[in-house]
Amino acid sequence: MLILFNKPYGVICQFSNDGMHPTLKDYLAIPGIYPAGRLDTDSEGLLILTDDGKLQHKISHPRHKEAKTYWAQVEGIPSPDALEPLRKGVDLGDFVTQPASVKIIDEPPGLWPRTPPIRFRKDIPTSWLALTISEGKNRQVRRMTAKVGFPTLRLIRCSVGEWKLDNLAPGEWRETRK
Repeated sequence: MLILFNKPYGVICQFSNDGMHPTLKDYLAIPGIYPAGRLDTDSEGLLILTDDGKLQHKISHPRHKEAKTYWAQVEGIPSPDALEPLRKGVDLGDFVTQPASVKIIDEPPGLWPRTPPIRFRKDIPTSWLALTISEGKNRQVRRMTAKVGFPTLRLIRCSVGEWKLDNLAPGEWRETRK
């Protein structure tokens, strides 16, 4: 079984209750499935769940370099040159990222409002990036954009490998083939 789930903002990627946040159990009453990878509580978008341990490992293990694409709303409006360090790899102190694919995009069509909304500052514009990485270390995209001077305000994973978020609304899921 393979489940594509649009994880809402504020939901933790576990089934057990932590007493502070909604969990996957609040959205998915399917026994025996587990997340293949995770998203931070303050990130949104595509989370893959499966009951197949080998597939879970293949999707989530860094050795397999499954491409993950994110839409990142960032503070400021980067020039193409300002994004070049992301394309070459960014030294985050504890590791240097692999080169990423990144481009400036319009706000993704059909994007749902976030609850709560991101902070709005009238003197600081925002822009959207489509950023694809093959790693997936803790808060990696947020750390990368901050390092090059454009902190992430909102982060949505829109694809993992061949699987895409498509038109799933936050909290919705669908079963698909492996």
